[in-house]
Amino acid sequence: MFDPVLLRSFIAVVDCANFTRAAERLHLTQSTVSQQLRRLEDSVGCRLLDRDQRRVVATVEGERLLAYARRILALNEEAADVLINQQSDGVLRLGVPEDFAAERLMPLLSAFVVAYPRVRLEVTSGLGPALLRQYRGGEFDVLLVKQMGDSDDCLASWPEPLCWVDSRRMPALGRDPLPLVAFPVGGLYRNEMLQHLEVGGWRWRIGYSSASLASVCSAVAAGLGISLLPERVVQTGHVVLGADSGLPAVQGVRLALYGRSGMGAAGQSLQRQLWDLCEANPR
Repeated sequence: MFDPVLLRSFIAVVDCANFTRAAERLHLTQSTVSQQLRRLEDSVGCRLLDRDQRRVVATVEGERLLAYARRILALNEEAADVLINQQSDGVLRLGVPEDFAAERLMPLLSAFVVAYPRVRLEVTSGLGPALLRQYRGGEFDVLLVKQMGDSDDCLASWPEPLCWVDSRRMPALGRDPLPLVAFPVGGLYRNEMLQHLEVGGWRWRIGYSSASLASVCSAVAAGLGISLLPERVVQTGHVVLGADSGLPAVQGVRLALYGRSGMGAAGQSLQRQLWDLCEANPR
């Protein structure tokens, strides 16, 4: 069992990259923080920090623990909040794709928190594969996610057509190697894009990478490379590349809705509203 006090000191040292600044943040002495980190390393049986660099950095094992440490502390705080605040109806955790249309989703979420003021809604956006792993790991109550095909446990799914997109003003198609604008490693669109280009024998390079849909769209419009994106996000500065471009045809993905069984009225309402939103807004 991990001691939250030791985990909190570990996170502070990694974030600050320095024992002195971490101690100041925690209102502790530097020697106390150092002792706590030694105790944590002794308990796990490996080095978590590389102290030989100018900046203190996490080792490979430390990086692995860091994500768990943040989640452990977050769950501790969540449990304390739910138990101590007797006026709360609990926490409802929602996962959504980073690139899902914010102009449609945000008004829904805003109305939800007004309708259920005693429910603490926590929304996490990210890449599809990671979101689905988190849901299966019990980290979300409701999930809207992009995936390839349907799955047996999703409540419903809708098609999300994809297309090749280039800059209207400064086309990248025709350059060799072909520059690409992509989401980070693990992103569904990135995987599809690279797989199709590899199968087609294209020479390519990553010209720009970002987890932000807005940044990806801007980079394409600026001529930094082509990308594979949902049809609904194509902008005026883009041009859709059809079959005459020579690029391989791509299969669209699915926008899938998941929800835990046994949720209360608030969770069921959020799930129903997301279902209605997807049904009413064809992609």
